[in-house]
Amino acid sequence: MIHFNKPPLTGNEERYVLEAMKSSKISGDGAFTKRCHKWFEERLGCKKALLTTSCTHALEMAALLLDIKEGDEVIMPSYTFVSTANAFVLRGATIVFVDIRPDTLNIDETKIENAITAKTKVIVPVHYAGVACEMDTIMDIASRHDLFVVEDAAQGMMSSYNGKALGTIGHFGAFSFHETKNYTSAGEGGLLIINDEKFVQRAEIIREKGTNRSLFFRGMVDKYSWVDVGSSYLPNDISAAYLWGGLEMADTINENRLNSWSSYYEKLSFLQNEGFIELPTIPDGCIQNAHMFYFKVKDLEERTALLDAFKKEDIGAVFHYVPLHSAPAGVKYGRFSGVDEFTTKESERLVRLPMYFGLSSDERDAVCDVIKSFYGK
Repeated sequence: MIHFNKPPLTGNEERYVLEAMKSSKISGDGAFTKRCHKWFEERLGCKKALLTTSCTHALEMAALLLDIKEGDEVIMPSYTFVSTANAFVLRGATIVFVDIRPDTLNIDETKIENAITAKTKVIVPVHYAGVACEMDTIMDIASRHDLFVVEDAAQGMMSSYNGKALGTIGHFGAFSFHETKNYTSAGEGGLLIINDEKFVQRAEIIREKGTNRSLFFRGMVDKYSWVDVGSSYLPNDISAAYLWGGLEMADTINENRLNSWSSYYEKLSFLQNEGFIELPTIPDGCIQNAHMFYFKVKDLEERTALLDAFKKEDIGAVFHYVPLHSAPAGVKYGRFSGVDEFTTKESERLVRLPMYFGLSSDERDAVCDVIKSFYGK
């Protein structure tokens, strides 16, 4: 059996988790959380980094910080995970879906401006597969229309756009440390990146159940109390300890995944040259993190047959999102702007291959052999 994913395990996680367990503080914002925050702020170059219990919660915090309310509109691609939309729907917003680019499967930046109305408040670009959206264009549109940008960088840790880390270009960035991501905080977890300093203090308050507890612990107030809306968005320090084991080896993990990605690309390039499949595109200026390796086949029927071939060999190859605008809740809480030229069509062609830290060359060969055999090669 070749699994689609295996959570990264570097070897130090157990030691750090035990260290956290034996400390006097295992609740949120303990010693390991602080180490992680410092690493992100230095490595990514952001104003503030705050660990959260999930990327979903990081996005929900962004929606709260931007005071999203009923009647507001939020622009995003339909080809994304449900959390991207839910975070804003929970505040009463209407989601306006925009078509994707067929090359990167990211939001088509040329379609955003036509989706803007007097009610638009936020643009949410989703960096699919850790490959950057066209952020210069998106930030220019946001600036001209006085809109906020929340980067859904759930898949984008260690990726960059024109030299800037993903998540640090918009007003906020949200990352995931779910077990399927390149780095994990024991299976679940997330991160909110704050790039505009005026939001930092309120972010800490919202994250701490609407209290100014963080200011109290820094000695900036003599007692803490309920001062704003909020929830319990901070993870326990044991989860942060697990994550720290991965962050210490971040470059090693990144290099290993990139090697696997490059190996897949090289082994399958001839099938693209012969017109059987379409391999991923990495635009100039984008450095990716090998979060996933996908390719596209002719159509849904061919994909179904190929996935059946993988299943027979006990190989965990899968497809991905069903576009949100076609889901019942998507119809209820949103609308599609313009024409769905690529979102549905491209989503039905996509196949994702096993990708994880430690994927062996023999495993990659076995995966590629199934594809070659399927196409009679």
